Amino acid sequence: MAQVSEAIATGLGGDVRAGYRVALTPAGSRIRALFRGQTIADSRHARVMRETRLPAVFYFPPEDVRMDLLRKSPHRTNCPFKGNASYWTLEVDGTTAENAAWSYEDPFDEALEVKGYVAFNWDDIDSWFAGDEQMLEQPRDQAPAVNNPFVDWVVQKVWQTTSLRDAVQQLADVLIENGFPLWRLRLLIRTLNPQLFGMAYTWQRDAEEIAELQLTHDALQSEQYLNSPFALIINGQGGVRRRLEGPDPKLDFPVLEDLLKEGATDYVAVPLRFSDGVVNIVTLVSDAPGGFSTDDLGQLYEVLPSLGRQLEAFAQRVSSRTLLRTYLGESAGDRVMGGLVKRGDGEELHAVIWFSDLRNSTTLADTLGRDEYLATLNQYFDCVAGAVIDHGGEVLKFIGDAVLAIFAIGEPEGPAADACGRALLAVHDAEQRITSVNDEREAQGKPPLAFGTGLHLGNITYGNIGTTKRLDFTVIGPAVNEAARIEDLCKLLDEPVLTSAVFAQCAAADLRSLGRHSLRGVRAEEEIFGLPGDGAARVDRG
Repeated sequence: MAQVSEAIATGLGGDVRAGYRVALTPAGSRIRALFRGQTIADSRHARVMRETRLPAVFYFPPEDVRMDLLRKSPHRTNCPFKGNASYWTLEVDGTTAENAAWSYEDPFDEALEVKGYVAFNWDDIDSWFAGDEQMLEQPRDQAPAVNNPFVDWVVQKVWQTTSLRDAVQQLADVLIENGFPLWRLRLLIRTLNPQLFGMAYTWQRDAEEIAELQLTHDALQSEQYLNSPFALIINGQGGVRRRLEGPDPKLDFPVLEDLLKEGATDYVAVPLRFSDGVVNIVTLVSDAPGGFSTDDLGQLYEVLPSLGRQLEAFAQRVSSRTLLRTYLGESAGDRVMGGLVKRGDGEELHAVIWFSDLRNSTTLADTLGRDEYLATLNQYFDCVAGAVIDHGGEVLKFIGDAVLAIFAIGEPEGPAADACGRALLAVHDAEQRITSVNDEREAQGKPPLAFGTGLHLGNITYGNIGTTKRLDFTVIGPAVNEAARIEDLCKLLDEPVLTSAVFAQCAAADLRSLGRHSLRGVRAEEEIFGLPGDGAARVDRG
């Protein structure tokens, strides 16, 4: 057995110390693979692939393989110098081995000799034979290991970076320092974001800084994306390698034509998988004669899984912050991200409290279909909550069809005129947005939207409440309740916007008194104010 394995593992020829390489040679004897008592492959024409630091792999001509026992799998893997591998599941008498076999059906140059050949995962096969001798261990390449200059960087340096942008810059630097013929490097990282599909970071030689591009979900329907290698890779079809030199380069993506005009000689796009299965992308472009060598790509390929885990930590932090800001609000999300996670964690704030409510929502819900009603709610929220955010407020909660928001002032009893002014500007902006939406709705024969808003000023508690297993980061306190009760009066007084007396005293606006009124749950009557004249906030828009 030892003599058989040694014969298979040697015989590379040439300089085996010349860096990362792939070598293909005839197996030199009859090779058989058995699974559950069945001969799965039996060939005198098998070839052995030896790749740096990897065990030897046998590739069988398909005519010597029991293809009737293989079931096509959707699984794909990519090697930047061998190509995309498609997989089969092996099944014999009800026993299966998932993704046990693979083949390079359309390989790159380094694997052309085994195009269409079938390989098997050594551990999934019950018995291997070379000639009449059983091989008890998978043959290994006996060539001395070569040093990979990228390993030290991945192990010792990447974790010290502070962002994905810094990581891309460092990766480009270490590639260039080690003779990698790099002209452009791009990293696409997927994000959990309601607006963004992902972030792309691009390093290019002679550019002053890393370029950052936000990719929206809508961009996934664009011709530019659908006709790009990114779409193919995200859909799980492996990677892309295109050599751009020579008389007739394969230009099957528009981006390749652009790169060729700029002098590119080689293009590589490979999937970078995270532990949760999410596919990200790394692309490499060279403008050097000959492009990338197997040694170049092989050494980078070796560290991609470890690099992916390092980058995943950055991406998860970005996604976590984005999700917290999306669901809690920017300030609340940052506070939770900063460590305010226990029940009772919080602080006292002085703030303008905004509470608004959609009018006739019950009628809308009863008369509209579910999808149209949800679309209507989102139109309303875009107008009202969008105006709050654009004027420096923070939306804390959507309560059915109501919006709870604040314009924070800071310390209790801090200066409030600016926050009151921004709240009134947001009211004016929201009314203009609703008017534009209603013009569209009228043209479509749909009923108009209207809302009421209550504004108050006071001290609030801003933090975590709930149970130990389900918390809500929100604002509580008498001032929050009063803002909601003031909004309740909008219907009774037929006013779109009402404010408390303390708000009116601080606001730089000519608000008009509507007299004293009782607020549900509040003992003493309070003076209530409305917007002047026609309801438009008369404030200095500066």
